[in-house]
Amino acid sequence: MKITNVYIGGWFQRTMLQLTEIYDFFRECKSNLALDQEKLNDFHKSLEIGRIDYGVSGEEYVTFTTALNITVKIYEDGLIVLNNNHVTEDTLFTDIDKVTDYYENKLSPAINYLFSLGAPVPKELAHIETVYPYFIVCDNVSKEEMADLLNRTEKQKYFEFNNDKYDVVRGDKYYLINNKKKSLESIEKYLESQIFIREFKGQMHRYLNLHRIIWEKIDEVKENVHVKGADIVKFNSKLEGYSKTVNLIDGRINQMGTYISTREKISKNEPELAEFLAISGYRFETLRDTLDYIKYLWDMTQTYLSSAQKLFSGLKSDVSNKSINSLTLVTSMSAGASIISLLTKSEPKFTSFGIVYFFLLALLGWGSTKLISYVSKNRKYEISDVSYDTHIDKK
Repeated sequence: MKITNVYIGGWFQRTMLQLTEIYDFFRECKSNLALDQEKLNDFHKSLEIGRIDYGVSGEEYVTFTTALNITVKIYEDGLIVLNNNHVTEDTLFTDIDKVTDYYENKLSPAINYLFSLGAPVPKELAHIETVYPYFIVCDNVSKEEMADLLNRTEKQKYFEFNNDKYDVVRGDKYYLINNKKKSLESIEKYLESQIFIREFKGQMHRYLNLHRIIWEKIDEVKENVHVKGADIVKFNSKLEGYSKTVNLIDGRINQMGTYISTREKISKNEPELAEFLAISGYRFETLRDTLDYIKYLWDMTQTYLSSAQKLFSGLKSDVSNKSINSLTLVTSMSAGASIISLLTKSEPKFTSFGIVYFFLLALLGWGSTKLISYVSKNRKYEISDVSYDTHIDKK
């Protein structure tokens, strides 16, 4: 069995401006940002870069080779494709591990550091364990050999397509492609589209799950029908944290529509690529519809979060006003007592009883303040909000 290439890849929103920064880093190990040059040198050295090229193929891209026989191509929209073209049947899984290790432990840390300044990535999106699709390209193998390769990699196929030019067997983590008459360039175009589609869907699925998680967290805050005054600030701080996460994710979701249109245009301008994409069962219209649905969910999440923030901000103001009113009352009483005492005495005299009396008044004032503060913190305020029935009536 002749296995020629193994590909993996990923996608995260980038632009041609960031591609230029990547190119400068790869070529000259420099950055115009306030980054540690020593760290840049260490990352650059670990990449073991050989030849570097800058080109255009539908989009601008940077490509380079490494000392490990791995080719890396990065497009301006953030699509990254790695290709190990020194693969054999006996060392297949070692070769897959080699390209995966390079991506996870060398390339990704370097690029992450290069773009470590600016808007942060929400903690809910950090440290996400990604299951890469591995694309294994074979050269004119038999059906029996393809079946054997499937059994060695995944044992279960989700989709299969055959014609006189190529065979495709798709599993969950592995795509097996038998190249009969196609050029490797056309196959790579197909792989790039598949990586983009899978990554795009994967990100939207994560945003869907985050919507569910954050909505439930907001519910946990609002489900307290009565809340202590001391807890209002804590709950308000939680909502502020959720608001920051929602705003960051909302910004990234609103960027995604542009990338669909660009990739769709590239696909339609490549007749052979359109033929490949027809076997995948994915349509760009479906991606766009799903994105619109995710946007709608996040709009709902933002509205729900804003209503919760307004509710707790109102309670916080109510607690502050009640505390101020109570303290004003104590202060007025103390001032009145002092005035009465002043008017009923002809001249001030210092006596032991007067000193004790003074300290008793001070202690009484301090105790009153503490008591009012304690009552304010432990007083339970009712949360008035519209409740929703989360159970479905199955009639």
